[in-house]
Amino acid sequence: MIDSDLARLYGVETFNLNKAVKRNLNRFPHDFMFSLTRRELDSLTFQIGMSKPKGRGGRRTLPDVFTEQGVAMLSSVLNSERAVQVNIAIMRAFVKLRQMLASNRSLARKLAEMEKRYDAQFKEVFEAFRELMDPAPALPAKPRRRIGF
Repeated sequence: MIDSDLARLYGVETFNLNKAVKRNLNRFPHDFMFSLTRRELDSLTFQIGMSKPKGRGGRRTLPDVFTEQGVAMLSSVLNSERAVQVNIAIMRAFVKLRQMLASNRSLARKLAEMEKRYDAQFKEVFEAFRELMDPAPALPAKPRRRIGF
């Protein structure tokens, strides 16, 4: 995410967000945060209509971009109430994700143990369980209806 979007998310000015990052640069390695090149910024300006850097208003420096790890680190560096709430939400999401992964692994392990115990008798039931545990396959694309004559 780009720094100005994150500043809005956290309820702080972009200048203050960048200042907090610069004070804590050791917390933001290159896989957490990096700056856009002039060419990348020009491409973004064309695609999303950002303000022009010349003349009145606009950015004077190249924007910083944060990966998901950088966003998490940013919430621990900023000192706003909203940043604290975002940090708490991120930590809760990580805990919930770990719980879901652990329960899925233990369920798969229990299913494998039961499958060993009950051989061909419940083979179809076990196959149905495995299909339910696997992520849903992508649906085939429907042919598009032709418009016009």
